[in-house]
Amino acid sequence: MTALIPVDFAATDIDAIKDMEGRLAIFVPPAGTLDTTAKRVNRLTRGSVARAVSSEAFEKLDDGAAMVLSYPVNIPAEAVIIVKLARRPNVGEARKAGATLAKQAGTSKVFALCGNLRRAHEVAYGMVLRAYDYADQKTAEKTVHEGATFVVNAPDDVKAAFDGLDALAEGVFFTRDLVNMPANVLTTTEFAKQLTDLKDLGLKVEVLEEKDLEKLGMGSLLCVGQGSDSPSKVVVMEWQGGAKGDKPFAFVGKGVVFDTGGISLKPAAGMEDMTMDMGGAGVVAGVMKAIAKRKAKANVVGLVGLVENMPSGNATRPGDVVKSMKGDTIEVINTDAEGRLVLADVLWYAQERFEPIGMINLATLTGAIIIGLGHENAGVFSNNDALANAFLKAANLEEEGAWRMPMGKAYDDQLKSRIADMKNVGGRPAGSITAAQFLQRFVKPETPWIHLDIAGVASVKEDTSFAPKGATGWGVRALNRLIADNFEGE
Repeated sequence: MTALIPVDFAATDIDAIKDMEGRLAIFVPPAGTLDTTAKRVNRLTRGSVARAVSSEAFEKLDDGAAMVLSYPVNIPAEAVIIVKLARRPNVGEARKAGATLAKQAGTSKVFALCGNLRRAHEVAYGMVLRAYDYADQKTAEKTVHEGATFVVNAPDDVKAAFDGLDALAEGVFFTRDLVNMPANVLTTTEFAKQLTDLKDLGLKVEVLEEKDLEKLGMGSLLCVGQGSDSPSKVVVMEWQGGAKGDKPFAFVGKGVVFDTGGISLKPAAGMEDMTMDMGGAGVVAGVMKAIAKRKAKANVVGLVGLVENMPSGNATRPGDVVKSMKGDTIEVINTDAEGRLVLADVLWYAQERFEPIGMINLATLTGAIIIGLGHENAGVFSNNDALANAFLKAANLEEEGAWRMPMGKAYDDQLKSRIADMKNVGGRPAGSITAAQFLQRFVKPETPWIHLDIAGVASVKEDTSFAPKGATGWGVRALNRLIADNFEGE
């Protein structure tokens, strides 16, 4: 799995700057005033820094952006990165500055001369998040990142503030790696193994095989994978960091490791992107890893349904009727609306087994949500205003885009079937909403619940603020904060 870049913290030593190699980073507020370390770099480079920060180019930089002085005179460093940042930035500005450092530094060693910069630990966190490169399938020799040293006035305090953020970054990287993996590598069996390995962190992990799912009556989930040679599975991860006997919070993820659409076959163009259709399960895996790594004082369970949706002589056909674990029958109108069939059974199982105090499911569920919200926001559907508002607050604080969507009986009526209790699709109008209405049928009224449709944000074609193009790890940070801020004991 992709490792975090090495980060350490050292005490400010003005005299050592002249010998630093790699790339030096200094932080200059919009007014252009230089702190002690920046002044030393300016003197060593014979006024180059002062000339740069007094330029129109520096004035036009956004907060958190940077300009680079390559091969500066009189010092061995290969570049000086001048980051425009207030001395007391907010969290978002500090993380953006760190992401800028990662992009400007490449794989070179970085000495970030922070001095008494407020939130230097958040700058380090932003750098770690952005310094990600999935290269597991490349045969060329892997490039090793030389890491970063944050030179600060109080290194012990900054390191203490950074502790825990690295655990969260590891969770984000785990999600990104899983979502980026090709389907011939991340089979349902390999996915289950990756999750079973989390036992080393103190998680209790159980894998339910097809025979177990058949006994439980998970006909809805099993019908999705029956056309594939890869066995369908449900993996249950338990973290017990809270009071013994307290009911847990539950995360449920859609884990379709590849989605051809089944008999309702997708067009060939772009089908290769369907390796990311397990994105919901990937986020659940990353959150559970982060929660375990930082030893969260809460009881949390993560459940993922792992299947592959393939066409074959044994595949589910449009028009088939299947029976869910709940007992409801479902007319399968479109086999490409398979994620909701997986989630239906796992949601019901989660409630029957754990009686969670709250439940959030995640899925790359509908193309309709991309039409509605693009790649900037996930769709948020909920039966509980308090839980929805708590999540939206957490997502906003972590700058992970999320937007609440409507639900209602009129949308639910679109799921009526002539021959079964419901259809698995409600037609083209409001496609993401009718998908949420379908899922709500498998949520008990007393269970606070959110459905997150992450089809537009799980994997993207362009770089984002904290990730290169490809898997983003969206949701790990927001969901971790939701637990930390609302469900952890003292």
